[in-house]
Amino acid sequence: MTGKLYVVSTPIGNLSDITLRALETLKSVDMIACEDTRHTLQLLNHFEVKKPLTSYHQHSRDSKVDQIIDSILEGKNVAIVTDAGTPGVSDPGETLIRAAIMTGVEVEPIPGVSAAITALSISGLSTDEFVFIGFLPHKKGRQTKLKEIALEKRTIILYESPFRIQKLLSELLEFVGDREVSVSRELTKKFEQTYRGKISEVAPQVKDKGEFVVILSADHHHEHTKPAQPEGHSGGDSGLDSSLRWNDEGVDNT
Repeated sequence: MTGKLYVVSTPIGNLSDITLRALETLKSVDMIACEDTRHTLQLLNHFEVKKPLTSYHQHSRDSKVDQIIDSILEGKNVAIVTDAGTPGVSDPGETLIRAAIMTGVEVEPIPGVSAAITALSISGLSTDEFVFIGFLPHKKGRQTKLKEIALEKRTIILYESPFRIQKLLSELLEFVGDREVSVSRELTKKFEQTYRGKISEVAPQVKDKGEFVVILSADHHHEHTKPAQPEGHSGGDSGLDSSLRWNDEGVDNT
């Protein structure tokens, strides 16, 4: 009997955001495919879940996809998780999920927190229609994408790293003008902050630490968000600490 691939959403920072269904699934599967075994081990250890892990990330070869699919075809149930959020969304899990579907493997979603929707919900910008873009290309095609964004008539959701957030805000100011924007960092973590206002007002305030979600208004003439001081949020777990190092004995890192 063929197994199943479970696409399991995990917390984006605060471990308390894990769902009961996600925990039940992680405890029941035969194997967990994860982006970074250290991050996933921290999550599993926190909830006392012990399962075999196999790494699956953007540098994994096609043979790794075949290996996981073969395990499912042999009857094993496999969960795929990413470091934070939902696998397959701006995430290398997309390739594995597509391969499973093409092979005829049943794929079941286990929904949870999404950084994009979380940031959008507190942006104060229009949520009637929006476009999720994720990370812009680093080099080739970046300016083309920025020009497309300038013509977009809907609210836009972007992801960015702390290393490029100032570059992104500068480019947006150049290509789309001084629109209203909401920039969230460290969502659901102890030092969560959201900056709102015109791009020119927000950019100097943004601290280049943590992962960012940028919500850009489609037409700044019709938005009424007022500039505000960064909002802080504390409580619960501070999230996954990338500085931790684990002993991966018994963990498949191929």
